Amino acid sequence: MPVIAVVNRKGGSGKSTFSAHLAAWCARQGHAVMLGDVDRQQSSRTWLRRRPAELPAIAPWAMDQNTLRVPSGISHVVLDTPGGLHGFDLARVAAFADVILMPVCNSAFDRESAALCHAELSALPRVASGRCRVGAVGMRIDGRTNGAQVMRDWADAVGIPFLGVLRETQVYTRALERGLTIFDVRESQVQADLAQWQSILEWLEPVISPPQAANDGAVIRTTAPVSRIASSRPDNLMPAQESLVHGTRLSGVSPAARVEHRAAVGTLAGSRTQVPQFLKR
Repeated sequence: MPVIAVVNRKGGSGKSTFSAHLAAWCARQGHAVMLGDVDRQQSSRTWLRRRPAELPAIAPWAMDQNTLRVPSGISHVVLDTPGGLHGFDLARVAAFADVILMPVCNSAFDRESAALCHAELSALPRVASGRCRVGAVGMRIDGRTNGAQVMRDWADAVGIPFLGVLRETQVYTRALERGLTIFDVRESQVQADLAQWQSILEWLEPVISPPQAANDGAVIRTTAPVSRIASSRPDNLMPAQESLVHGTRLSGVSPAARVEHRAAVGTLAGSRTQVPQFLKR
């Protein structure tokens, strides 16, 4: 089950906009995708309620006795994380993500905050070993300025892959207000914006549609047409389970990594809703 987490400690960086678009793109590829907030506000549910029923479905968290869990049959997960994520909460997300994407606006404050977050992520075993990839995307970049080049230079200096920029435009705002994304509107209206997404989606493709090993018999069956599923989580690793089963991604990791993962399974800081079962594994 490929898991993409959208992380930025700064508020107003465009995490929710970016997460919604990733989920919509996955849905349009035929994947059974869930968009979930790792936040007590659960703001993505508001957008999902606006989404027209005739569009490819995107699932929210399922609620089970006040505990959030991944619905059955989901093959791909996009997590919209809260601001201020650090310490055990950040390690918990990295423990289960295949990719962490950092949307970063072009200001000294945003770049500095993102650099500190990347440094903390880089020290985690899953990120350091390459099992969880990290990339940055420039958000709300004015094409009339040198903002894109400033962001590229910053990413090079920090040592984080820079995947591209998304421009400042009302297209995103108008689409989201109707429960849509730019992937759901007429292509002729958003050609420039779709072109900006191309490099980001190409970088994500090996994670979203990974090749399946010949000896991997763990295929998740869903009602929607789903392309190849990552072998890191077998089909018996479902949301109702309380712990990882033998043979999943946490078995065989180093003792230091096991300590880190055990430390990262508490309650979400400040949350009134119990931690999602998905993140308790």
